[in-house]
Amino acid sequence: MKVLVTGGAGFIGSNFVRHLVATSDDEITVFDALTYAGSAANLDGVLDGKRVQLVVGDVSDRAAVAGVVPGHDAVVHLAAETHVDRSLSGPDVFVRTNCDGTNILCDVARQHDVQRFVHVSTDEVYGSIEVGSFTEDDPVRPRSPYAASKAGADLIALAYFETHGLPVVVTRSSNQFGPYQYPEKLIPFFTTSLLLGLNVPLYGDGAHVRDWMHVSDNCRALDLVLRHGTAGDIYNIGAGEERPNHEVVGELLRLLGADGSRVDHVIDRLGHDRRYSIRTDKVRALGWAPECSFSEALAETVAWYQAHPAWWEPRRAPV
Repeated sequence: MKVLVTGGAGFIGSNFVRHLVATSDDEITVFDALTYAGSAANLDGVLDGKRVQLVVGDVSDRAAVAGVVPGHDAVVHLAAETHVDRSLSGPDVFVRTNCDGTNILCDVARQHDVQRFVHVSTDEVYGSIEVGSFTEDDPVRPRSPYAASKAGADLIALAYFETHGLPVVVTRSSNQFGPYQYPEKLIPFFTTSLLLGLNVPLYGDGAHVRDWMHVSDNCRALDLVLRHGTAGDIYNIGAGEERPNHEVVGELLRLLGADGSRVDHVIDRLGHDRRYSIRTDKVRALGWAPECSFSEALAETVAWYQAHPAWWEPRRAPV
């Protein structure tokens, strides 16, 4: 199968490309704008220009998209702006990339008879939930410009299934961590800060709960949905590893031999969702289950950042 992976030089995208290389004989085209969070270096060892090739381009550029989509059997759409804090101060690029880009990609894909279109989204589109867990049938109630732009993108993609029959499948994944994650997200930012001898800023009381999943588990789920998911369906993907942020920070402190004096409590973020939680029955019915325990995967992730300062140190600089 010939697979186009948008955003394939980013965190989840590069890990997904590595997964496909290791588990399939697919031919893969990475389509990535190589913005601050994407880099060809994330594909070192797999980007050979033959089985895996890189095309630099922006999903919101219709001509660039029209030049790369033809000839592919499937599209896995990961290209997105994803950082909530950035969306609060600069929302325009989130709407342009996440909504306009998804519309253009879907439109070009249906013109060229793409046989499978996996639109990768986030559990943040559901908003916060105090008790219980969201299912795929629950309405979206996003509470940040980032989450709203992803919810809009989900609806755009699903509309192409309903209107044009584009074989769209939507995934909504929980918080992820692992190698090659740009150090603005909690786990890599706090890990690299502690490695540099800096204190780490914890929002509010630190009791905001997220379901933490290693990126490799998500990649296996995306691959399964790509090959066996039902067109028009939504699949939640989460590891069932719900933890408050202060507990995650405590684990990082322990792994790096630091103590609570390294944590600065700061004013909470605007509109900060208190708890995310999703049911994953549908993707589990396809045969998926998470394989990584949180504690072991976190230790492996910290060890990766300890071993790769040349990768993350330049990315710590302001952009």
